[in-house]
Amino acid sequence: MTPSSPSAPRAFSTISVVGAGRLGRVLSRALRAAGFTVHGPTGRGERVEPADVVLLCVPDDSIAAAAAQVAGAGRWIGHTSGATPLAGLPVDFSLHPLQSFVGDEGPDAFQGIGCAIAGTSEEATDAALALATALGAHPFTIADPHRAAYHAAASIASNFLVTLEDAAERIAGAAGLSPADARELLAPLVRRTVENWASLGPESALTGPVARGDEETLARQRAAVADAGPDLLPLFDVLTQHTRALAARAADAASSEAFVS
Repeated sequence: MTPSSPSAPRAFSTISVVGAGRLGRVLSRALRAAGFTVHGPTGRGERVEPADVVLLCVPDDSIAAAAAQVAGAGRWIGHTSGATPLAGLPVDFSLHPLQSFVGDEGPDAFQGIGCAIAGTSEEATDAALALATALGAHPFTIADPHRAAYHAAASIASNFLVTLEDAAERIAGAAGLSPADARELLAPLVRRTVENWASLGPESALTGPVARGDEETLARQRAAVADAGPDLLPLFDVLTQHTRALAARAADAASSEAFVS
């Protein structure tokens, strides 16, 4: 992953957004606010207006077919998938905002976020760069061989976090907390934990019974999980195992620092 230059000249003014899902709707609003003439987002079966850029906001398995359908409708065709390589597809560039969208975000939704770009030529890469910078994002390049690892990291950081919070919400129910109450009470903890990880790194951000070596508390927690959600026990065990490894790394790092000082 290499940072791209901070800006690129706009060589286009019209954009057709294909795909009326969450990302298509948010991108359309943001691109209009950035000064582009935007057609769409168009849904399945709707006519795609010719434009300088046709931006495909469709599921990964629909990119090839959608690109073939809009061939000739734009000077550049781009897709917005993080995992799908450019090789073998009739597209010119990719633009993947590193953010989670629910579809109702405002036009500033891309301000300050990372945005992975790639192109089949220098000109196509410049087009993706111009789009990303116009949206206020921070573009960086991801080559085809690295796309799967990049996207897996994003899924772990975002999608799997939601899965973990769902598990926490379920276990909190055994303590008498409603789902809404669990979210309200746990959310500040989640936010602070994420902020600590972002600013300090995982070793320094880790707290709790594993980090303290408190096996008695861990045993009580495991019994509570087995009682409240037996299907979550394998997840608890795997996470405990990996958290032990992280705690060991943290201890090694602390020991090394003490030795050096």
